[in-house]
Amino acid sequence: MSIFTYNGGAIIAMSGKNCIGIASDTRLGIQFQTVACDFQKVFKMSSKLFLGLAGLATDVQTLEKLLQFRMNLYELREERPMSPKAFAELLSNVLYEKRFGSYFVEPIVAGLNDDGSPFLVNMDCIGAPCLAKDYVVAGTATANMHGMCETLWKEGMESEELFETLSQALLASVDRDAISGWGAVVHIVTKDGVMTRELKARQD
Repeated sequence: MSIFTYNGGAIIAMSGKNCIGIASDTRLGIQFQTVACDFQKVFKMSSKLFLGLAGLATDVQTLEKLLQFRMNLYELREERPMSPKAFAELLSNVLYEKRFGSYFVEPIVAGLNDDGSPFLVNMDCIGAPCLAKDYVVAGTATANMHGMCETLWKEGMESEELFETLSQALLASVDRDAISGWGAVVHIVTKDGVMTRELKARQD
């Protein structure tokens, strides 16, 4: 079993009309043994910027703390909030610095640009970015999530429709993956703020 799948997990980020959504499951496991069902994998970095980290749980927590520190340092020095594009560049550089002993994570950056347009990118463990206009996925249920997202996603979704689409795609995907699920959390980001909802999922 790959070290990336040791703790399990599934994350989807999706774009809508001047909004983005990011959702993850909440299970923390040791292979097939479930340890907790309230593990955080998606982090609010600013009012319009979210970070999703799938992979080894210890590296998820370590990397999030490091990125929060580097982001605070940037904002103190520059006296302005960090844009999603700048944050993605920072994350890519941090990962590439550790390429010979990498963090075992698959990151997703989702946010809104200054003009309100969605920004989505996912990376591998050494920071190679893959920008997307529609959706990005990470974790152990990626094959399932790609299938669901390709089927359900459409252009120009409003925030409520985006929430419904994202929720259905995630829940249907983790139901078919033995090492993710056990609940989910969905964040919808619009120019007016962030809406967060928790979802019930199968507990088996």
